[in-house]
Amino acid sequence: MTYRVCFVCTGNICRSPMAEVVFRARVAEAGLDGLVEVDSAGTGGWHEGDGADPRTVAVLEENGYVCGHTARQFQPSWFARLDLVVALDSSHLRALRRLAPTEQDAQKVRLLRSYDPAAGDDLDVPDPYYGGADGFEECLEMVEAASTGLLAAVREDVEGQAA
Repeated sequence: MTYRVCFVCTGNICRSPMAEVVFRARVAEAGLDGLVEVDSAGTGGWHEGDGADPRTVAVLEENGYVCGHTARQFQPSWFARLDLVVALDSSHLRALRRLAPTEQDAQKVRLLRSYDPAAGDDLDVPDPYYGGADGFEECLEMVEAASTGLLAAVREDVEGQAA
């Protein structure tokens, strides 16, 4: 059975595609790529059909990641097929939980940085869109740091499904 994870930010051109690309790489490195499906979406449809922001692509490529991405808007009907919906900040968390058709679906939504023990109380990944390259680099650092804990949690869930 495939375990499905969807990362969600505002427009699906900066933070969520970055998280998708990084986490997909972690899943492959862990040998789970046949068991875990990773994608991303935005809470809004402003950029639907667009590629990732060129600064996102540049930072990912500079760090050895391959980025092929087309933005799309998250749909409430997706909750039925997703196991985990990962919000990049608290506004996304609230929006996604409001969209959830059931309480069980709302419980599938988690903040990415909640998987990073070093994050403390600041669990939002800041939106780098209106800033410079350093904001995209900071975003990548936060995504990579949280991916370790997220991978451990997903692995545990996948192994639980297999049992």
